[in-house]
Amino acid sequence: MPTTHRQPALEGLKPSLQRLRAPALACAAAVLLCELISSPWVEMGVDDDWSYVLTAQKLAATGHIVYNGWATAMLGWQLYLAAAFIKLFGPSFTVVRLSTILVAMLTAFLLQRTLVRFGVTERNATLGTLAVVVSPLFLTLSASFMTDIQGLFAILICLYACLRALQTARSGAATAWVVFAAVANVLCGSSRQIAWLGCLVMVPSTLWLLRRDRRLLSVAVPVTLLGFVAIFASMHWFEQQPYSLPEHLLPPSIHPMYIFGEVLHAALDLPFLLLPIMALFLPLALRLRRSALFAFLALSLFYIFITVHSHHQHPNRFLAPHIGDWVDVWGSFEDKIPGPTPIYVTRPVQILFTVLSIGGLFALIGSVLAIQQTATHQTASPLPPETHTYRNTVLLAPFSLAYALLLLPRANLLLVDRYLLPLALIALIVLLRYYQRHVRPAIPMASLALVGLFAVYGISVTHNLYAHLRAILALSDELHQAGIPDTAMDLGFEYSATVELQHAPTINDPRLIVPAGAFVHLPSRPDGMCLPNERFPHVTPRFGIAFDPNACGGPAPFAPVHYARWPASTPGTLYIVRYP
Repeated sequence: MPTTHRQPALEGLKPSLQRLRAPALACAAAVLLCELISSPWVEMGVDDDWSYVLTAQKLAATGHIVYNGWATAMLGWQLYLAAAFIKLFGPSFTVVRLSTILVAMLTAFLLQRTLVRFGVTERNATLGTLAVVVSPLFLTLSASFMTDIQGLFAILICLYACLRALQTARSGAATAWVVFAAVANVLCGSSRQIAWLGCLVMVPSTLWLLRRDRRLLSVAVPVTLLGFVAIFASMHWFEQQPYSLPEHLLPPSIHPMYIFGEVLHAALDLPFLLLPIMALFLPLALRLRRSALFAFLALSLFYIFITVHSHHQHPNRFLAPHIGDWVDVWGSFEDKIPGPTPIYVTRPVQILFTVLSIGGLFALIGSVLAIQQTATHQTASPLPPETHTYRNTVLLAPFSLAYALLLLPRANLLLVDRYLLPLALIALIVLLRYYQRHVRPAIPMASLALVGLFAVYGISVTHNLYAHLRAILALSDELHQAGIPDTAMDLGFEYSATVELQHAPTINDPRLIVPAGAFVHLPSRPDGMCLPNERFPHVTPRFGIAFDPNACGGPAPFAPVHYARWPASTPGTLYIVRYP
């Protein structure tokens, strides 16, 4: 029999198929348009994706997955999708990254439909989706071959299928959706292991909500358990692969205060990643009652005090963007080059971002307090009861908690912004439902301007990152013309890593376990800017790149390369310098 927790399809889900999907298609098209404008084309790696691209190229050429000493992610299905692109269009870095743009477009489409299934109106769901998919973090990751977008897609497709199972009134259809959720998450989660929390946590949560349907359980439970077996078998397989890097659940040493600091700043960065949505709550501060207004002002003054007090030790940690990595005050990764790195997000803009995101968060807290106070003084709620709160809580809360707990070992070393994407997805659902229910039914169309400005920010950051990388390749051509081999130049981490793999089967990383003796202990080499990287023993640089021609060992007799940095009129400039 159908469970009482399962709800019929939402009322707003019965227009024609064409009208139903048009807003979602527009969100997917927005991703493609932003990427085309930003021109993210370059034949070299960005962050870690050089390793993944080379593995995909090897798979396309040999039919085997061969790791190279850098991947802690299994990569899985995204390798086969990239290999198909390589077979069709050729083995370039750009072709491989096109597969991620395709997945990003599917993610945008599916996110909009998922929000509608959660009871968010078409208009609000579209604006909320655009706020995420045109953000600088989503756009830069979508233009790379990192695993974050594929992992987010794996989680989202599982969430959508579980929600469909809960909303259908037919037992057979619900069974099919739960089975699909488990199978799809097992397959798609193979790119990024933490995405398997969909099958491990979200699907069991759905089965708990559907526990009265014995017919469904008789099919879905065995399939889910087979999913568990497949996940653990895949993890065991990965651990046995030569030149794969194991990811330990618990670090050898724990630093509680450092973990607390990383978690705090990650929590502050989450509102920034959803800035166009968080900013919607800031005007609520003007409508708060006395006690809620006092809470808002107290939080704001305390935050200002902490920001000013910590300015000298941590000048950027309490101003957005808070934790950086893919999106920081320099843009993306340009701070890893010697010399004074050009600042992209100036201090006034940082303050504006912080006011909109953290101020919106504090206003939201004040609004929640005001609603609670109103409820305690009224015998009846002014709003109709929320019928889906229990269902949504069971579906989303255990997954969010499990995901956050698995981030804690990373916090012992470093938390980066891209790890927050799945939590931003959950937060977006909660924020849009709260706004629609307690603030106003429709998001003002004026907020589209803020989404547009966020898109300009995302496009500019993505363009600048790849323009910077193209400038590095131009400098490498200049050095090659002078007869300088790749092993005698340090043009950044990604370039040197690719060169190392042309002379060795693996990066010389101390975390390598399989095969035994893969890591070779070498004489200690200093590691840092203007110095060779000890992971790349075949690269002994005589020349490097810098933003300052006098950096490192001083000027070298080569012309600098200028590249466009949107929206500034002053171009970025890279110089070739000598190494000491």
